[in-house]
Amino acid sequence: MRFRANYATVYVGAQLTAGGRRLDLDWATDAGDATDVYEFTVPTADATDGYIGIQAFDVGEYGHEIVVNGDPTSGFDVPPSEGWQYWVDTLTDVELHEGTNTLQIRRDPDSGDSFAVGNVTVHWKEPVEERP
Repeated sequence: MRFRANYATVYVGAQLTAGGRRLDLDWATDAGDATDVYEFTVPTADATDGYIGIQAFDVGEYGHEIVVNGDPTSGFDVPPSEGWQYWVDTLTDVELHEGTNTLQIRRDPDSGDSFAVGNVTVHWKEPVEERP
């Protein structure tokens, strides 16, 4: 069986803030401790080897979560970094399914950290028909 790569990009454009500590970003809406739940479509029931890339700004602490289909991914979802970073994390403990899937970013409410998220891209492999 052959596979091809596929992906969905979600524009989040939000800042997750602690105690009203707002970042000076005119493009990012205030999200508090969690972004809205965003939807993206997976066109196959056989999505495998998923991973996610997140474009984040000024993350100060560990402990924030990327949530896919209501389940947090495992490991360090969004590690600390000054300024912009692009972090990639494998989708373990979550599954992509055919049709509508959801994505949300949650700030660790026990931290004093404020950060922003631009684009998030979800990647997977999907089977393609063999040609005779």
